[in-house]
Amino acid sequence: MSVDVPFRTVIEPFRIKAVEPIAMTTRAERDALLAESGYNLFRLRAEHVTIDLLTDSGTGAMSDRQWAALLAGDESYAGSRSFERFESAVHRLTGYPHVFPVHQGRAAERILFEAVVRPGDVVPNNTHFDTTRANLEHLGGVACDLPAGADPDFGGNMDLVALERVLAGERRVPLVMMTLTNNAVGGQPVSMANLRAVRALCDRFGVPLFVDAARFAENAWLVKQREPGFASESPESIARAMFELADGCTVSAKKDGIVNIGGILATRRADWAKQFQVLLILTEGFPTYGGLAGRDLEAMAVGLIEALEPEYLRYRQATVQYLARGLVKAGLPIVEPPGGHAVFLDAARALPQVPSAELPAQALALELFREGGVRTVEVGTLMFGPAARHELVRVALPRRVYTASHVDWVIETAERVAARLGEIRGYRIVDEPPLLRHFTARLAPIG
Repeated sequence: MSVDVPFRTVIEPFRIKAVEPIAMTTRAERDALLAESGYNLFRLRAEHVTIDLLTDSGTGAMSDRQWAALLAGDESYAGSRSFERFESAVHRLTGYPHVFPVHQGRAAERILFEAVVRPGDVVPNNTHFDTTRANLEHLGGVACDLPAGADPDFGGNMDLVALERVLAGERRVPLVMMTLTNNAVGGQPVSMANLRAVRALCDRFGVPLFVDAARFAENAWLVKQREPGFASESPESIARAMFELADGCTVSAKKDGIVNIGGILATRRADWAKQFQVLLILTEGFPTYGGLAGRDLEAMAVGLIEALEPEYLRYRQATVQYLARGLVKAGLPIVEPPGGHAVFLDAARALPQVPSAELPAQALALELFREGGVRTVEVGTLMFGPAARHELVRVALPRRVYTASHVDWVIETAERVAARLGEIRGYRIVDEPPLLRHFTARLAPIG
């Protein structure tokens, strides 16, 4: 009897129907581009980037089913069919009865915090990412990061002892948040066991739990791969179980919704939903379009389900692991094990001669562009200021965009940078805004 032996090679589970040219620049041109941008990779024009791994947010490639769905977009101002299809997909995924579309995740964060947070309130999170922290602090709230970090398979977990201490404290805690996956600590997943324990603590102290579920599908897949008892479960059933443990969610659908624009705010709490609706109408639009075209809602409805397809998630994880192995072999230290959407380079270990005040992660990210036109993003002191716990460079893979040869280019670029790590020096900030400075700040090389 023949046996179906698995192939060693994990291929992209799709074919390419359209292509887009990418830039091929010289080293001298890239030197000039960096100087012109104020040594800020966000300020580069996309047409000058060869491999763009700045973010996985809104940069994915939509499927033929999503493109087909665009044509069914109902652009009615109120009560469109497109909203009904979007709402049905979110109900299927989360079980939450109150669903609001928004233009992206930070809009959901702003509405949530404006509705329930007051100045001085403390909001615990396994780790707030940049826009979450900024929206909270803008309202006078206190972002309290409580990463556990001890579990090698689930480095995104929350510190339960620290959470209990905060909940028992004197400061008001309007809600607890969990970021799935934990982007700021290397894209590490959160275990179901940890999420259940957080839920139990929230119930004990009467505090609602929300999840920042931008990467819900990737977290579900890593639970399936790594957590005992879930190997036979489908990614969709695991994702549904995660949402069932929370009172609501904020979602940037530009990640695991695989769309270029769009987000979700959803909850099971009717009292909070009334406040969300008022604020959404004020700044986003009518509740059945939320600042989006009907065609955007259609694409989200399809993408949210496609993101949970096992073959797609297997390919995505394999690509991240392939990149991780290549970067380590090239000589660059990374956060291990790699998560579901990116590989994070450890710039503090790679550049011990560059202190945090001189932005080592930004220095390393700039060299990747200088060497091979690869754009990544700093997750360290430039992004978080004194609150930075690590000096990381996130190498984020857009969904369904790059092939294996593109990843090989990134690895070869890393090899060339690794060969001259000792020569790399730091940067200083020349000009910066009061909030989210990493997006627009201008820098200058030191020395």
